[in-house]
Amino acid sequence: MRSESIFVPVSVLALWTGAVLLLTAFRRLRAVAAGRIRGDAFRFGESPDVPPDVVLANRNFMNLLEMPLLFYVVCIASYVTHHVGRVLLTLAWIYVGLRLAHSLVHLTTNRIRRRLVLFATSNFVLVAMWIGFLRRVL
Repeated sequence: MRSESIFVPVSVLALWTGAVLLLTAFRRLRAVAAGRIRGDAFRFGESPDVPPDVVLANRNFMNLLEMPLLFYVVCIASYVTHHVGRVLLTLAWIYVGLRLAHSLVHLTTNRIRRRLVLFATSNFVLVAMWIGFLRRVL
């Protein structure tokens, strides 16, 4: 296994984040074009006037910029310190799969319990990645 393989799940999550950003922009533009909201409602980010479907996409985008930051850091740190192994790569793919599933639930049915389970499980996987990293480097 090549250490560079860690950048495949990293890239998938980064590309997914970009796709959700495009979805957010599309929903904003569509809401303005349909007259559901005025364009200046986005002057300071979100406002109470923003329709729920637009808020939801933006919130999901923000979710993809929060905890996944720690995912990116542990993956890069593992690569730089030459500690990429099968376990880390497997955990990375599990994390990405859980985050993609979380986004899909959030952006479609938005079932809170399902979303929470996916979110919490992804965080446990992320903690396991960090614990594994610390055990290898310390």
